[in-house]
Amino acid sequence: MRLKSIKLAGFKSFVDPVTVPFDSNMTAIVGPNGCGKSNVIDAVRWVMGESSAKTLRGESMTDVIFNGSTGRSPIGQASIELIFDNRDGELGGAYAGYNEIAVKRLVTREAQSSYFLNGQKCRRRDIADIFLGTGLGPRSYAIIGQGMISRLVEARPEELRNTLEEAAGISKYKERRRETENRLRRTQENLERLDDIREELDKQLERLKRQAEAAKRYRSLKEEEHRLRGELAVLRERALRSQQREEEARVRDYEIQVEREILGQRQCETRLAEGRETHDAVAAELESHQAAFYQTGADIARLEQSLEHARQRQQQLSGDLESAQRERDAMAQLIEQDEERRGEWDTRLETLLPEIEMADEALLTLEAQLEEAEASAQECQQRWEAFSEQDRDARHRAEREQETIQRLERQLEELTRELERRRQQRSELPDIGDLDEEKASLQEALAVLDERQQTLEIRREERQRSRERAREAQAEALVARDGERERQHRCQGEVASLEALIEAALNDDDASLAEHLADHPLGSAPRVAESLEVTSGWERTVAWVLGPWLKARLAEPELAREPMASLTSGELPVVSLQAAESAPAESLGARVKGAGALSTLLAAIHCADDATAAWQMAADLPAGHSVITRDGLWLGRGWARRLGRDDANADSVLLQRQRRDALVEELAALDATLVERDSQILHWQSEIDSCEAALEALRHEERELAGQRQSRSTRLAALESRLEHVASRLREFDAEQAQSQDRHATQRLELEAARERWQQALDRVEANGAERETLQTAREQSQARLGELRQQQQQTRQTQQQLALERQRLEAQRGELQQQIERSRGQLARLDERCELLREQQETLHEPGEDQRERLERLLETRSQQEATLDRCRERASQIGEALRQTEIDRQQHERNLEGLRQRLQEARMQVQALTLKADAQRETLAEQQQDEQELQENLDSNATESAWQNRLEETGERIRRLGAINLAAIEEYEQQAERRDYLEAQHAELSEAIETLERAIKRIDQETRTRFKQTFEEVNRGLMALFPRVFGGGAAWLTLTGEDLLETGVAIMARPPGKKNSTIHLLSGGEKALTALSLVFAIFQLNPAPFCMLDEVDAPLDDANVGRYAKLVKEMSESVQFIFITHNKIAMEAAERLMGVTMQEPGVSRLVSVGVDEAASMAEAS
Repeated sequence: MRLKSIKLAGFKSFVDPVTVPFDSNMTAIVGPNGCGKSNVIDAVRWVMGESSAKTLRGESMTDVIFNGSTGRSPIGQASIELIFDNRDGELGGAYAGYNEIAVKRLVTREAQSSYFLNGQKCRRRDIADIFLGTGLGPRSYAIIGQGMISRLVEARPEELRNTLEEAAGISKYKERRRETENRLRRTQENLERLDDIREELDKQLERLKRQAEAAKRYRSLKEEEHRLRGELAVLRERALRSQQREEEARVRDYEIQVEREILGQRQCETRLAEGRETHDAVAAELESHQAAFYQTGADIARLEQSLEHARQRQQQLSGDLESAQRERDAMAQLIEQDEERRGEWDTRLETLLPEIEMADEALLTLEAQLEEAEASAQECQQRWEAFSEQDRDARHRAEREQETIQRLERQLEELTRELERRRQQRSELPDIGDLDEEKASLQEALAVLDERQQTLEIRREERQRSRERAREAQAEALVARDGERERQHRCQGEVASLEALIEAALNDDDASLAEHLADHPLGSAPRVAESLEVTSGWERTVAWVLGPWLKARLAEPELAREPMASLTSGELPVVSLQAAESAPAESLGARVKGAGALSTLLAAIHCADDATAAWQMAADLPAGHSVITRDGLWLGRGWARRLGRDDANADSVLLQRQRRDALVEELAALDATLVERDSQILHWQSEIDSCEAALEALRHEERELAGQRQSRSTRLAALESRLEHVASRLREFDAEQAQSQDRHATQRLELEAARERWQQALDRVEANGAERETLQTAREQSQARLGELRQQQQQTRQTQQQLALERQRLEAQRGELQQQIERSRGQLARLDERCELLREQQETLHEPGEDQRERLERLLETRSQQEATLDRCRERASQIGEALRQTEIDRQQHERNLEGLRQRLQEARMQVQALTLKADAQRETLAEQQQDEQELQENLDSNATESAWQNRLEETGERIRRLGAINLAAIEEYEQQAERRDYLEAQHAELSEAIETLERAIKRIDQETRTRFKQTFEEVNRGLMALFPRVFGGGAAWLTLTGEDLLETGVAIMARPPGKKNSTIHLLSGGEKALTALSLVFAIFQLNPAPFCMLDEVDAPLDDANVGRYAKLVKEMSESVQFIFITHNKIAMEAAERLMGVTMQEPGVSRLVSVGVDEAASMAEAS
């Protein structure tokens, strides 16, 4: 998987949508400072899920949105989309089948952030999950920003461990472990809740079991009650049916009596019908006689009325005339009386005027006298008020002094009671002597405890010294082990460095020769330098002598024919594997093994102990022979060579091999020593643990002793506090008693003085008594005089008002009387007219005629005859009516008898019906109770009675009531809860099994994490130790663990460039830190290459030589890793396959220009 392109829109300075392609494995992003190069890396980090605005060089997440420039307005959102090529299927899971993966993030001004995966909206966690274990992430080792490269080696051990975990792919295991732990925690919580539920359920089951047993007893009793109710219903039905038959017999008797009474009633009705016909005939005759009698009476009445009307009219007219005459006389008399009254009122009005004038004069006189009296009364009142004020002050002083006396007397009483209470409280305080004895006892007990504590402290100090000795021994062993481990790491680093140097020294300088031999067996043949074994001390000399042949391949000449024949350039040295016969003991060949055919050359070289011996031997050398010394003097016949002490070949391959072999042996010895050191550390650790256990026991004993001492110290402190409190209270009581006595004496003196002042005030009040009586008398006399004058004034004013009112009343009454006289005179005239009219009507009326009187007498005689006939008819009708009444009485008697019989018959029928209904109700009760009546009757005891069964039913009901409240659902609930308990037991077993499974999973994850971490640590460490010498040209670097637990231990890095022995990595320069960090990053990439690596100006602190090494290393690793790096260095730019320039022609807006280096070179050559 590799990064195919980045689509930016509105992100920081990239306001316009732009697609950044990455079609090569080495892309360099170049441009001037501030043009937006680092924004590309920020964009990748942001879309991978970075949530820290500070990491993105902002204050809030909305700062990544283009905020405008001098020529552009701000925009509302920013989006970044990464396009990955996944044709190799490296990205597993659900997206393994996709050839292209698109990851997009969008943010708005409202800080709403959205993630998309292949166009589908997703969560940030989904993005993180899909890249787990790939080395990609917002803060992974694959994305290194400005200044981060040096911080990588300066990171805390925990942070460096995170980097290794990501390289090892452990992050997904940690995520799974975290999820597993969360599930385990939730499962344990569920298990705890389940245990709580089970405990509560057990309590419920116990309660429900009791309730279920009670419910079963209740059901049994209810069944018995049900049966008894059915049998009782059968017994009641039998009794009711018997009563029903008796009532039916009574009904039949009543029906016979009813028929008898109906017959008598019908006979009476027949007689009544016949009598009514006779009575109707007599009534008709009586009616005709009555009509004639009434007609005659009406004629008589009309005549008598006519005569009476004439007489009454005459009398009325006479009466009206007399009345009108009387009214006229009365009206005339009234007019005379009104005129007399008018004269009297005129006279009274004439006499009122002098009286009103006299009253006005008297009122003026009284007002003058009243003013004088008011002035005198006011003067008396002022003197009285002044005296009253003085007297009131004197009385108030007396009252205040009396209150003071009472207050002082109360205070004296309170002081007396207070003194008595203080004496009582003082007597109630404990005895100080007893408290002192108890204090001495506690002090003795504390002394004993202190002695025991000192003994324990001595024992504890001895154990602590033993522990310290063990710790010192362990610390010494740890220091020794750390030194040996450090020596081991240095040796390992030096071995790796030597191997790298040996490999570099033995590699062919001509790349074409290496390519020529790559596919030929000769290419894998060993070099002469690799197979040489030289006597100690002769390595430099042998390397100098065989220098041209050290890179030669040891092989048979026949094997070298073909490659030598096809060799076009370079040099191909080959040495035969067959060695010559054994060399002389004094020759150099005797001191070298594994030289193959070169042993012939070495056999002709003699060895001398020093230069003098060499010069002596040179004179006698045969042809073709030479002599050489250990320090590098080589003499032959006619020639001589000398190897300088500081020659560049001092570090020859042979010396390096010798040094490497020595280091390997030292590493083996160090491994054995470390094992021994570990056993010593374990021994001292067991000794420390033993001391710790003994110290813990002593501390426990000390805690118990401290508890006892604390208890007694607390009691002693409490006792001392109590003693101090008692002494203090005694002193307080004594002081308070003295103060109270002083206050008592002082207040007694104040009381005497107050009584004297009170007596003086009383004397003053008594002296004011006589003066009060004199002033009171004068004040009362003036008030009485003033009251009399005011009363006279009021009476005079009332008289004046009464006279004025009387005058107004008389004037008003006189006017009204005048009007009344005029009205009376008009009424008198009208009465004269009425009298004249009545006299005229009386004259026109005359007496009735004689014919009317004769006719009246005839009608009276006819009416007498008709009345006799009518009486006879009435007597006859009365006799018939009496017979009818008697018959009616008989009929009514029959009706009453019939009604009674019918009522009793109805009652009997209703009783029969009620009994029938009751019997049917008992049967319906049986049906409702779903009981078989026939079966009940067959099983019913022959001696069963209703009362006995009723008693049994009541007893059963009482037994049911004694059971109390019954939960009938308890049986079902008990069964359900029992099933639930079984279910919960199964759930508990499942949860327990799940917990065990999760714990096993965590253990497997931990084991896998440990294994992977250990493997990764070792491989990265080996890679670091191999890469560091290549980057630095020597030196050593290694990783160490800060702890023993591989799950939690941190990782530290140590680096020592060539010629330096720094004690910490912080002492390195910036460039050295950068190269060390690059070595670590590239070692990680060798182990677990991420899809791409982004480097932001990591070469800034490097010089040109180191930049060249950095570029060469990146070039080598670009075969398996896609590199995108930002640089200002031309050497790094030359190593890139594609240059991507970022410009800012428009202020604040970044633009991209991409060009391939090869394409540019072709275009330059073409031009």
